[in-house]
Amino acid sequence: MSKLPSEYQFLDLSDYGRPFGKAIAKQLQHTRFHAVHVTFLFVFTAVVSLGFLWQGYPIVASVLLVLKSIIDAADGELARLQNRPSYIGRYLDSVSDILINLCLILSIGLLTNTPIWIVLLAFASLQLQGTLYNYYYVILRNEHQGDTTSRIFERKAPKALGTENQKWVNRLYYAYKFCYGIFDKIIYTIDHNASTHKNFPKWFMTVLSTFGLGFQLLVIAFLMALGQMKWIIPIILYANIALSVFIFIRKLLPDRHS
Repeated sequence: MSKLPSEYQFLDLSDYGRPFGKAIAKQLQHTRFHAVHVTFLFVFTAVVSLGFLWQGYPIVASVLLVLKSIIDAADGELARLQNRPSYIGRYLDSVSDILINLCLILSIGLLTNTPIWIVLLAFASLQLQGTLYNYYYVILRNEHQGDTTSRIFERKAPKALGTENQKWVNRLYYAYKFCYGIFDKIIYTIDHNASTHKNFPKWFMTVLSTFGLGFQLLVIAFLMALGQMKWIIPIILYANIALSVFIFIRKLLPDRHS
């Protein structure tokens, strides 16, 4: 089961780990492991990656960072294979990602002696870029009966699904809102009409997927492995130019029903 019906699927450059994630999920489908266990595994992998980075092994850290993205793709696949959609898993995954991103960008900034205000600006830029991609992607999925555990607007805690505990859904929802609320609000303010737009061409989503977390981490890992960590933060900051371009292009696209 995919996030989108086959006729609306596009080449997602940030989702290169999906085939490997599916393979991992199939191996775990009939075991006691569930998606949340896989989420904890990718968090552990990211922590080990940061440890190697600080110890001066950037190539090992890079490999583990890519492995983290592959494992990250497996938790959602496992939830779909086991028919266990989960708001707990959805929010835990997102909160884990943003905390990992913060630790990663802070580590890169400290190791390259970058002023802290620039480091924090780069982190905010990284999150805004990822939020723009997720915003358009979730709109597309909701429009075409795709996976709906991700919602366009997170205005209140959702009702727990299946065997989920409502208290934990609420706690993780508020953790998500605390971490992502400002980024969601900024992107929505800049392009609030996108939620009523019905036309997101495949080519547009493919190019935009370079803002997806998987592709972002791939670029970061590549530069780390090459010993060019000093370029990571400048590239993230300059990518904000592309963010403005993507929003401008989206607004120029004719609505499918117009």
